[in-house]
Amino acid sequence: MEKVEGIVIRTGDYGETNKIVTLFTREKGKIAVMARGAKKPKSRLTAITQPFVYASFLVQMGSNMGTLQQGEVLYSLRSIREDIVKTAYASYMAELTDKLQEQNKPDPFLFQQLLQTFIWITEDKDLDILLFMYEMKMFRKGGFAPEVHRCVNCGSEEEPFSFSVQEGGILCTRCRHLDSHSYGLAPNLLKLLRICLEVDVTRVGNISVKQENKDRLKQMISEYYDRYGGYYLKSKKFLNQLDWLKE
Repeated sequence: MEKVEGIVIRTGDYGETNKIVTLFTREKGKIAVMARGAKKPKSRLTAITQPFVYASFLVQMGSNMGTLQQGEVLYSLRSIREDIVKTAYASYMAELTDKLQEQNKPDPFLFQQLLQTFIWITEDKDLDILLFMYEMKMFRKGGFAPEVHRCVNCGSEEEPFSFSVQEGGILCTRCRHLDSHSYGLAPNLLKLLRICLEVDVTRVGNISVKQENKDRLKQMISEYYDRYGGYYLKSKKFLNQLDWLKE
């Protein structure tokens, strides 16, 4: 038996009464556990196997899948589940984590980033900024983060830059010809891109960003993931549909 702190990032039904739950834990990284009887109305496991719940879990570890014995909710994050927009953002972050985080490989930094991001979501921080920051951390985790500090071609640190999805980072004015579809980067947008990659989400205050810059950054990051990410994400489609509804 082992006690772990974790966030529920995925749940699936198994039979009529059981759930298979994927946890992103501080101590063990990503693990899958069987929650027997969790779908029964009076099960003591029901509360701790809700999506996005942060809890302390008692798990009987197995070679492939553990068994969830009991747990205690540390932070229910219920307001995420009660809001369709917050659910969409959190679902995408959870699925991205599930796809890019290896099984049984602890990453305390990334765990803290996800937990704090979910807490900020419940406190109504800017959803798009939180998303950009977490996405960029996950891109680095996946080994395909863009180069945002110097020209990806010649190494120049002289501004202005443009952002090239094709080349995998920023291009200086001398190298911009390499990608005719690169995005121009105003200094504040370049700064925001660097913040998203480098700054710990626990240090986020109330970053104020113009909507046009958020839209530009969203388009850039989305195209970048589509080119280098390698995994189809169902939740991303849902997130994009929400954007269409807003328009």
